[in-house]
Amino acid sequence: MNKQLLNINVQEFINDNLNSDITKLLLKGTTFKSIETIEIIEQIEAKNKCKTKLPTWFNSKQIYYPNKLNIEQTSSEITAKYKSNLIDGDSIIDMTGGFGVDCFYFSKRFKNVTHCEINEELSAIVSYNYKQLYIENIKCHSVDGVEFLKQTQQKFDWIYIDPSRRHDSKGKVFFLKDCLPDVPAH
Repeated sequence: MNKQLLNINVQEFINDNLNSDITKLLLKGTTFKSIETIEIIEQIEAKNKCKTKLPTWFNSKQIYYPNKLNIEQTSSEITAKYKSNLIDGDSIIDMTGGFGVDCFYFSKRFKNVTHCEINEELSAIVSYNYKQLYIENIKCHSVDGVEFLKQTQQKFDWIYIDPSRRHDSKGKVFFLKDCLPDVPAH
């Protein structure tokens, strides 16, 4: 997570260029010496993907976006809100937290929400963004959710798991055994 991307001038540049031609921006480059142009382009592209899918994030200031694949895989706000309305209780663990959209909506119905994400950088991004969104009842853990659940003494009313359906070498996968984590193995 490159915190230089959160600089006010960089954020202004990102917002000013949401409708710009990405190829031209790449070729032209930027004047920011401490940030690679590609990092800024990635923020622009990811933010654009959030315009209709994640309007809360898109319309909030100082949001840090992960790579496009994480945005593509995350639940839309409409879907996350729908899922959160199906359950309630005191505590829930999301064992495959991802970009944290489901947890964001679970936090509106549960007192305690635990977000587990195996990707350390994505976990840091999610934790940072929750602060920007004024969410205080979600605890983020950069761990394998299955291992966390095996080791914790905490009890949860609900366990939520939505494994990644992308594989590094297989591309998009359809069988549970090919997902990360391999849910049937546990």
